[in-house]
Parts: sequence; C-alpha cells; structure tokens
Amino acid sequence: MRVVAELPRPDCKITIFSMNMKFVIKFEQGVLEQTYKLSEMDVTGGLDGVFQLLDEEFIASVVERFKGMNHDFHDAYQRHEV
Repeated sequence: MRVVAELPRPDCKITIFSMNMKFVIKFEQGVLEQTYKLSEMDVTGGLDGVFQLLDEEFIASVVERFKGMNHDFHDAYQRHEV
C-alpha cells in the first residue's frame, strides 16, 4: 500500500492510498478512523476523480460521523470502567 496523497485539514486528516487496483481513503481524527475503498476502475480520472468525491458535503458527513463514533466509544468505556 502506498500513499498517493495527504490532505491535512483542521477537522481531520485525509490520506489516500493505492493498493491492489483500489483507492483506500482514510480519514483520521484523534484515535478514530474511517476507511473507504473503491476500485480504481470505478473512478473516472484516477486520483483527480477521488478528489472530486471528497467534496465538502461528504467530508462534513464524515466529521459528523466521528462525533457519533466518539460518543459511542465514550459511552462504552464508561459502562465498563464504573
């Protein structure tokens, strides 16, 4: 797996990998991460096509999902640490 692009942002880090004819898009925020995989054959324009998928609306939904993930993890931790 090789890194083909990194997009640092204030709300999350985005790294795009190429592996076995797939693009792997990884979003990181603290200890949490979300990963999306898509075939290079399904993306028109290669890496530029991936950048087009990463519009502000999609990134906002990813960041919102991080909030839910963080809440879920915190709740699970509290249930087992009390």
